[in-house]
Amino acid sequence: MVGAQPPGRARECFRHSPEPFSREHYGMENYDTLQLSVEEGVGHVTLNRPDEANAMNLPFWEECRRAFEWMDQAGEVRVAVLSGNGKHFSSGIDLGLMETFLVEGKNREPGRRAESLRRLILRLQEAFTAIERCRVPVIAAVQGACIGGGVDMISACDLRFCSANAFFVIKEVDIGITADVGTLQRLPRIIGDGIMRELAYTGRKVSGKEAKEIGLVNRVFDDPEAMMAEVMKIARRIAEKSPLAIRGIKEMILYGRDHTVADGLNYVATWNAAMLSEQEVREALAAQTEKRRPAFED
Repeated sequence: MVGAQPPGRARECFRHSPEPFSREHYGMENYDTLQLSVEEGVGHVTLNRPDEANAMNLPFWEECRRAFEWMDQAGEVRVAVLSGNGKHFSSGIDLGLMETFLVEGKNREPGRRAESLRRLILRLQEAFTAIERCRVPVIAAVQGACIGGGVDMISACDLRFCSANAFFVIKEVDIGITADVGTLQRLPRIIGDGIMRELAYTGRKVSGKEAKEIGLVNRVFDDPEAMMAEVMKIARRIAEKSPLAIRGIKEMILYGRDHTVADGLNYVATWNAAMLSEQEVREALAAQTEKRRPAFED
């Protein structure tokens, strides 16, 4: 059949049941707070408000969700890199956004004001959940400040790297709020519960060196340029692997985080029985024998 997919890939598409996503649908070039590009299988999302230290204003949250939902569906994207333009990765949520809500909600009936705030928080959470759910690995590259919402954001990524000038702060406690878009839920699985509690309760600054020591980042580089060069090298290496295998690995890691070992073992057996692609296994083995790079379909 012309255009027929290998069985494993067809099963995965049926499982996901995606609606058609296109550059036109999601406006790949039409972002105010981000830049989005794809090259050699690597999708690159760049926070693009350098004059405001990449503070997260209201348009950012919608654009972040759209960008990662698009990459989740775009077959040519095999891995994603997340970085920030300018001196800083992100100073976190734009305080003007919080002030606007406080002013606009001042005279509202308390119950309705509370319900409105709850719905807003849930909408903001969706932006970073889209990173976690994106079916390709997402690699964060951090330079300078990574504060508040920036920590929430990188906690949803698969891998994290930073430059020596990077620092991290769970800042919400210092402005009288509870971090509410992912740090308190995801970070304990990355750095451990005790360290996370210390950082959340105190709001103290963590240097790039300490971030490596506590497991927040995989590696620290002398400068942002060296960091980005290595991150892109890692991303390209991932992009060369079987897309279905990479997809399965991420699925199993996330599933295993929230389930028992027995549940995880059962799920991976079912997943491989359903999704394993004979075509990709044969290509991977042939490439090793012939000492060449494998060639997999998007």
